[in-house]
Amino acid sequence: MKIILASSSPRRRDIMEQVGIPFEVRVSEVDENIGIKKPALLVKALSKLKAMAVLKEIIKEDKNAEFAVIGADTVVALGDEILGKPKDDTDAKRMIKAQSGQKSAVYTGVTVLIRKDGKTVRETFAVKTKIEMAEISEDCIDTYIASGESRDKAGAYGIQGRFAQYVKKIEGDYYNIVGFPICPIADCLRRYGVIE
Repeated sequence: MKIILASSSPRRRDIMEQVGIPFEVRVSEVDENIGIKKPALLVKALSKLKAMAVLKEIIKEDKNAEFAVIGADTVVALGDEILGKPKDDTDAKRMIKAQSGQKSAVYTGVTVLIRKDGKTVRETFAVKTKIEMAEISEDCIDTYIASGESRDKAGAYGIQGRFAQYVKKIEGDYYNIVGFPICPIADCLRRYGVIE
């Protein structure tokens, strides 16, 4: 069965390739301003919107197609504030300064849609990982932002890149912080016989 990743994220593609799951990419264009304030509910809702948008496109092309679609969305929550992707470098600096020396949580919502025999099965879940940052000086923040790495990442950092040096502690799934908790995703695909 064909697996479609409904995401333009290079990190998500890398993780799928790393574990050897064959897939295609179809990016869904959805409005992410949906007004939900609770991070777990927000990422679940957005993952569902992204996956459903791609599902509908494929069904329009071939109503008998059998496939699985994976949609995902990631945010960082610092207290009550949800930190998505920064608007610009100034916003990235604000986000990183706020997280310096603090504990936060990364939430990724995942929706897996499996289309078979004209029917669609859906599983949607959210994974939470706690993270603790070291104190980060203003010069270090400026250097990191100048690298360009913060621009397309929730919370304005990528744990898998240069920012790793500021991560003191994580509790939970590392891949969730990267934006794609692959273990529960693969478990879901195996449960429905999409992969072995």
